[in-house]
Amino acid sequence: MPGLRVELYGVQVGTLSGERDRFDFEVHRDGLERFGLGSQVMSITVPLIRATRDEDQGKRRAFFEEVLSEGGVRRTLAANARLDSDNTLGLLARYGRDTAGALQIWNEQDPAEPRTPEARPVTAAEVKTMFQEVKLSPLGNAGRRRVSSLAGVQDKVLLVHMLDGWAEPLDGYPSTHIIKPLNTKIPSLIFDEEYGSRFVRALDLAAFSTTIEVFDGASALVIERFDRDGDGGRIHQEDFNQALGHIGDAKYEAPHETDRLRRIAEVLRSHASTQDLQNLLRMTALSVVLHNYDMHAKNIGLLHYPDGDVALAPMYDVIPSAHLNVDQSFALAVGGKREADEITLADVAAEGRSWGIRQPERIVAEVAEVVVETARVERPHPAAHGGLDHAVESAAQRMLDEFAGPSARPSAGSGAGPTRWKGGTVGGTARGGAPGSFGEREHSAPEVWLPKQPPGGWGGPAR
Repeated sequence: MPGLRVELYGVQVGTLSGERDRFDFEVHRDGLERFGLGSQVMSITVPLIRATRDEDQGKRRAFFEEVLSEGGVRRTLAANARLDSDNTLGLLARYGRDTAGALQIWNEQDPAEPRTPEARPVTAAEVKTMFQEVKLSPLGNAGRRRVSSLAGVQDKVLLVHMLDGWAEPLDGYPSTHIIKPLNTKIPSLIFDEEYGSRFVRALDLAAFSTTIEVFDGASALVIERFDRDGDGGRIHQEDFNQALGHIGDAKYEAPHETDRLRRIAEVLRSHASTQDLQNLLRMTALSVVLHNYDMHAKNIGLLHYPDGDVALAPMYDVIPSAHLNVDQSFALAVGGKREADEITLADVAAEGRSWGIRQPERIVAEVAEVVVETARVERPHPAAHGGLDHAVESAAQRMLDEFAGPSARPSAGSGAGPTRWKGGTVGGTARGGAPGSFGEREHSAPEVWLPKQPPGGWGGPAR
């Protein structure tokens, strides 16, 4: 197969050459001139260097493997393109024009290239049809001009939000939103995730908007992409499966492994800021308090800016999950433990201390207190799991009460609103997204639509 052009921020940084899943990345002179020799602007684990080591070829392949979708979504996209699902180069050539971050990958020998990106307006009825057909056309990739790729196994459609409504991204136009239709196996799931996002924003761990909207009677979770800049541009992102050189289900720790969070913390200590390291601890604490079991390596990421700066990506895919019929163990060990009923706030603090964070107890307690106070004032969508706010509040309060004595935590706030941590915002986006109860937002009527199609799987821990 002809080599694939790899662009980052509109600059050719390299070429992918080989066949199927046997390929390698070679840096391009334009990338070296723009970003510099040894730059890690594309990836922590795949720097821009002329002479690569054979023993690192697996990491280079892993980085590009992880650009693609996973599991059944990948198999369906491959079948639609008349490719085998293990034909990585073929899939990147077909679906690499609109990916996570600022990468664009394409075949210069393809008669359709270079493409002219376009956003085609769509009606609410057309979006609803995309939901109904999402099993057959994942991400909304119906037709030759839909060329998007995004990791994950949950059903989703990628769209563009325009001033006058919604549009579908064609020929590599940057999608701006991820739309998750209602899950028929777990009807409350998208509403539970919307509720989880409010705790993330209350802690300033993200600023992108997450709302429930209705498309021609079909409820969906609408998530603003934090790897877009609000002006049609892309911001580069890599997840920690890529940054650590892992593939696929290695996003979960192996049974004998308990140090993945520490390895992620080491990357942040070396490449990002102290604030980012502390925010990783806040993310960990929030996941433990909310029973957000699925904080795996692909649900933690880095942002890479053109000037070489690196930052922890906003927190995403947060679902209070204690009520779900799933394996109630965490994807990554905390303080050497995975089982939800074994992990305490003291374990979270010990995990943070092992990373070199000073006074981790205070950070962990602040997170739990914000959860308690936010749950007291925020009311979930009517279609969320019943009593979700009370369950979250009581669980967080119990964990606080069990924490290691009054010296380990400040006293809980008693004001009407959340006692917000006053640190800097992580990964803010142009549209923002302040927390508020469901009734305080401008939403369509809280109507729930059950699509007439086979139920889809949840992207939770697959053990």
